[in-house]
Amino acid sequence: MSAATAPTPDLAQERVDHRFKALPPDAEGLTVGELAAQRRNLFTGGFTTPVLALSAESVEHNLRLLETYAERHGLAFAPHGKTSMAPQLFDRQIAYGAWGITAAVPHQARVYRAHGIARIFLANELVDPVALRWLAAELDADPDFRFVCYVDSVRGVELMDAALTEAGARRPVDVVVELGAGEGARTGARTEADCTAVADAVAATRTLRLVGVAGYEGEVPRADEERVRAWLRRLTALAADFDKAGRFDPSAGEIVVSAGGSAWFDTVAEVFAELPEFSLPVLKLLRSGAYVSHDSGHYRTLTPFNRIPEEGALEPAFRLWTQVVSRPTPEQAFTNAGKRDAAHDLHLPEAQVVRDARTGEIRPADGITVTGLSDQHTWVRTEEGADLEVGDWLGMGLSHPCTSFDKWQLIPLVEADGTVVDYIRTFF
Repeated sequence: MSAATAPTPDLAQERVDHRFKALPPDAEGLTVGELAAQRRNLFTGGFTTPVLALSAESVEHNLRLLETYAERHGLAFAPHGKTSMAPQLFDRQIAYGAWGITAAVPHQARVYRAHGIARIFLANELVDPVALRWLAAELDADPDFRFVCYVDSVRGVELMDAALTEAGARRPVDVVVELGAGEGARTGARTEADCTAVADAVAATRTLRLVGVAGYEGEVPRADEERVRAWLRRLTALAADFDKAGRFDPSAGEIVVSAGGSAWFDTVAEVFAELPEFSLPVLKLLRSGAYVSHDSGHYRTLTPFNRIPEEGALEPAFRLWTQVVSRPTPEQAFTNAGKRDAAHDLHLPEAQVVRDARTGEIRPADGITVTGLSDQHTWVRTEEGADLEVGDWLGMGLSHPCTSFDKWQLIPLVEADGTVVDYIRTFF
C-alpha cells in the first residue's frame, strides 16, 4: 500500500490558510489536496518552524504490525480514536483490519460519524440526554451503524433509559457492563455483585441491550503482570457467569469481551485466549490506540512489544522540528517550540537530530538535552563541543501521542527523504 493516506474529498478540498501552523505561507489558498500533490520537501519547501512531522513509513509499519498481531492472536480491535482524532488515520486503521474505532465522549463519536465510521465503541457510560437523543437518531437513520458503550451503575441505566424513551428510540443501544479495575481505580462497577445489579437494570429496559462486559486493565492499582492478569481473569469469569445465566441478549449474535490499552495488550491476548466456549461467538475486542504513531518516551517504555520482541517492534512516528533562535552561552540554547507545540504532560521532548542550517546535513544531537519548556521556547543544555548554532533545526522526539496530536490541526505526513506526501487533519 502507498505510504500516503487516501483523504476523504471534504478534507482534500479544505483550503490552506493561517489556521494551520507551519504550512508554507505561499500555499495560502491552495486546497490541501493541491498542496499534497506538490510533494514539497519539509526542509526546503517553505515550511516554517516549529513544524510537527509524522513519518509515513513508521505509520504504515505500525498499522501493519498491530493488524498482524491481532490476527495471530484471534483478536478484533477498535483502536481508541482519541489518540489522533484524525479520520484519515481511522480509515487506514480500518483498512488494516480494525473492527471499528473507540471513542470516549459524544463529540468524538460525532466526528467519527461525520467521516463515515460505521462501528463505534464508546468506553464510557453515556448519560447525557442530548447526546443520547443524537445517538438514537443516528441508530434509527442507519441500520448498518453499530454502537456499543459502557454501563457501570443502576443510576446510569435509569438515565439512559429515560432519555432514549423520551427520544422515541426505535433501536436499542448495545451496552457492556464495565468491571472496575479495583479500589482506587477509575470508572466501573467495583464488584461482581455490582455488575450483576447493573445487568439486571439493563434487562428491565426496552431501550438497552446487554451484549458483553469490558474494562480497562491500565487502571489496575500498582499494575504489574500478575495483578493485570488477575483482573482480566475476573473480567472473563464475569463474562462466563453472565453467559451461563443467560444475561446476554441473543439477538446481538455475539458476546463482546473488551479490554486492552497500549501497555498490557499482550496479557489481554493471553487471558482472552483462555476464554471457554460461550453460547454465542465472542468478539474479543482490543482497544489500544497509541500504536498508530507510538512515541519516543512513555509508550516506548511501556509497549508490550518490549516483553515480546519476537512479535516485532513499533516505531516512533513523530518528530517535532524546531529552530535554534538563541545561543546565549556555550552551555545553553533556545528554540522556538514550546508547550503550545510539544507534548509535555508525561516527559519533556528528546533531542534526537540536528539539521545544519549551513549545509542541510542531518546529524545526531550529541551532547544536546532538552531541560524545559516555556510557552514558546524549548530550553536546551549543550555539553562542551556540542555542535549547535542559531538557525539550525533541532528534531525532537515526543512522549505521549495523545497530547501531541491535539496541538496540531494539520500535520505533514513525511517520507524518509523529507517529501511531504499528505497532511493529516485532526478534530479535537
